[in-house]
Amino acid sequence: MLTVVFIERNGEKAGFSCEGHAGYAQEGEDIVCSAVSTLTFNTANSIEAFTDDPLIVEHSEDGGYLSVLLKETISDRSKVLLDSLELGLKMIEETYGNDYLTIRKQDQIVTA
Repeated sequence: MLTVVFIERNGEKAGFSCEGHAGYAQEGEDIVCSAVSTLTFNTANSIEAFTDDPLIVEHSEDGGYLSVLLKETISDRSKVLLDSLELGLKMIEETYGNDYLTIRKQDQIVTA
C-alpha cells in the first residue's frame, strides 16, 4: 500500500512524504502507483520550478519513497500546488480505495 503523509506546520501544509507501493497490479502495470508517482514528483518539480521556496527533497532509488519539505515560509504558489496534490490523491483514493492508497496528515514538530 502507498501512504502519503501531508506534513503541516502552524496549520498549513509544509510538505509531504510518500512511501510504499500500491500493489494494485504487477510492477510496470500498476496504474495507481504510476498516478501517485506522477502527481508527487510533478508537485516537487513544480515547487522547484515555479517558486523560490527552499525545499528539501529525499527519495529512494527504487522509487518507493519520496519526501518533500519546504524549509521556511511557504508561498501562495506552493500552497496551491500542495492543495492540488492533495485533491488529486484524494480522487485516486476514492476511486481505487484505501487498500492501495492512504492519505493522512501529521504535524511537524518544531524544536527551538
